[in-house]
Amino acid sequence: QVQLVESGGGLVQAGGSLRLSCVVSGRTFSNYAYGMGWFRQAPGKEREFVAGFSRWGTTTYYTDSVKGRFTISSDNTKNTVYLQMNTLKPEDTAVYYCGARPAGSAYSINSYTYWGQGTQVTVSS
Repeated sequence: QVQLVESGGGLVQAGGSLRLSCVVSGRTFSNYAYGMGWFRQAPGKEREFVAGFSRWGTTTYYTDSVKGRFTISSDNTKNTVYLQMNTLKPEDTAVYYCGARPAGSAYSINSYTYWGQGTQVTVSS
């Protein structure tokens, strides 16, 4: 099993910044290379891809709407994945989820086997 716990969400004004964290644990995670990703879900909308790593962490992927504003990174010594979000906009308001996938496309929600509980990000105008 793999456990993911997100934190770092909150209320911020437009133009502000937040850094989300996702701490990953579990014996399975230690013995297997998982591709990590961040998704978000706004009220009344489907969960959508935001940013992700390739399985071995050598490549990053972003949805077009966050390119140049968001950065995904990781600290393997802490088993933590981060999402630095700058120049936030009201349309970034959503619950942000961290996911882990054993294989498949970083962009596809169906590739992800494990999910965290989510952290709320609210951007006021």
